[in-house]
Amino acid sequence: MKTTSSVINLNPAVELKSEYSCEKLIAIVFLLLVSVLSENAALRKKIEALTAKGNEDSKNSDRPPSTNSPFKKKPSDLEKKGKPGASKGHPGHRQVLLTPQVIVPVKPERCKCGNTHFPVTHPFYTHQSIELPPIQMKVTHFVLHEGTCPRCGRLNKAQVPHEHESGYGPRLTALIAEMSGCHGNSRGSVQTFLRSVFGLSISRGAIQRVIDRTSEAIKPLYEAIGQVARQAKVNYVDETPWFQNGVLMWLWVMVNPSVAFFKVQTSRSKEAFKALVDNWAGILVSDGYGVYRNWVNAQQACLAHLIRRATGLSQRHDPELAWFGRRTLAELQRLISWAHAPPTKGEASMWYARMVHLIARYRGRKDDGGRFARHLQKLMGDLWLFLLEDGVEPTNNRAERTLRFAVIWRRLMQGTSSEKGDRWVERILSVKETCRLKGMSTFDVLVDAVTCYFKGQAPDVSWVNQSAQQ
Repeated sequence: MKTTSSVINLNPAVELKSEYSCEKLIAIVFLLLVSVLSENAALRKKIEALTAKGNEDSKNSDRPPSTNSPFKKKPSDLEKKGKPGASKGHPGHRQVLLTPQVIVPVKPERCKCGNTHFPVTHPFYTHQSIELPPIQMKVTHFVLHEGTCPRCGRLNKAQVPHEHESGYGPRLTALIAEMSGCHGNSRGSVQTFLRSVFGLSISRGAIQRVIDRTSEAIKPLYEAIGQVARQAKVNYVDETPWFQNGVLMWLWVMVNPSVAFFKVQTSRSKEAFKALVDNWAGILVSDGYGVYRNWVNAQQACLAHLIRRATGLSQRHDPELAWFGRRTLAELQRLISWAHAPPTKGEASMWYARMVHLIARYRGRKDDGGRFARHLQKLMGDLWLFLLEDGVEPTNNRAERTLRFAVIWRRLMQGTSSEKGDRWVERILSVKETCRLKGMSTFDVLVDAVTCYFKGQAPDVSWVNQSAQQ
């Protein structure tokens, strides 16, 4: 049987001629259909992968909250957070009563019955009123004299005392450093504040010189913090981009419950990691970045990062990927809950068996599910160290929280402009965050360090070795 049409164009690349038999024509159309369906399936997978990539945020991937799109925030997301303020059951923080300069007894004046005489009263509550006194700058003029030596006739000139050469005392120097480094203010905003509040006219160049002196003054503190960090049993390590004159750098942090040690480096490589930790050989808690996976000592993988990846898979349109994501998410959430309620031996064994089964089922796939399964397989030995070692947390949240201010500072100031600026950043951040961990005043620490620097003395570093505030 022959077809009657001369040429049939089903596909621009294929011409079906009239001499083809019906059987051959059907076979060709079938092959074309299989090819189109196969190509369509591949395109669907590609579209789904791209859609999933576009839907990534800090809740379902490793992306930080700062990368979330403001256009994707829904009113319902705000409603879920509830009313502003502390949640129910939060212990709260009462205002601390300061030492008063004046005490004013206040007695009841009049009762509802009309009585105005109260022969016996006793205090039941103290209301504290705090006011800032008028600020009067302490200014000292050193009037330098010169005189001719009566013996040799040489002209001799007096010199400014060494500790006053800078022209700005330790407390003012510490205040400028606190505003610049601990609160992320620009040189211009510091300049405006000093003029408005203190009536002090100071150039931006002078502010920079004050910061440079403070950086040198706190260098011994920074080195002491690094030594303590490298002696700790457990450290939480993370890194974030930093910029020097627009060139990509990396700001690393090594933090534990006692100290936080920052270091600005040119790369995110294993050499940079080695320069950070030096000879430290303790337990590493990290987000699973490739450099950290080669750590030869014990380590704890961040369960929060894995939970976010599982959440992302659970939101996929592919039923198998979504199922794997939901099952993995449930198991990881169960594991992290054991940080507060440790499991029995039987519960731990059953959990392990379920995870091995899930990984074995999906690790051979070539999609995101397979990649996640193979990633989990590599980390299986590092998922539950927090159940075996005291002082180990199941997430790397400690390092991420410590980096939060640095990320905000980077976005405001666009990084630094020199190596000298990088040294200032890593030193002041280390002092700031270590003081926070220990419940100490950064300003007091800076005043002491600058005072010692002006006198040519080493600052007190003993506080760095003290236990952090619990």
